[in-house]
Amino acid sequence: MKKIFCLAVLFFGLGLAAKAQSDTTLQQYTGKYKFAEGSIVLEAVVALENGSLSVNTSAGGSPLEKQSDDIFIITAFQGTAVFKRNEARKVIGVSIKAMGYELEGRKEDEITALLKKLSRK
Repeated sequence: MKKIFCLAVLFFGLGLAAKAQSDTTLQQYTGKYKFAEGSIVLEAVVALENGSLSVNTSAGGSPLEKQSDDIFIITAFQGTAVFKRNEARKVIGVSIKAMGYELEGRKEDEITALLKKLSRK
C-alpha cells in the first residue's frame, strides 16, 4: 500500500513539475508586440492563461498552438506566428503570416513599457 501511495505522489509531483516547466517555457513569449505604423494591426498582446498562450489584437483574439520551437499556429486566423530571438536567445519579435497578411513585430521590453507609463504621468 505504501508503495502505491509513494508512486502516486511521485507521478503527481512529476506532472506538476512538467506543467510548471511548460508554463515557464511559454512565459518567454508573453508581452506586447508593436507593428509598423500603417499595418492592419499596430499591437498584439501575447498572454499565458491556464497553461496556454493566446494573442489579442484589434482584429480579434486567438489561441496559439505550439507547432515547433518558436513556431505557433494562430488557430482563429489560419496563420502562423514565428517568434524571433537575439544572440542571447531572448524573444525580441514576431513574424506573423495570417489571412494574406505578413507582419513583423518588435517585442516591447519591460523597461520601455515602464518608461512609457512614467512619461504619461
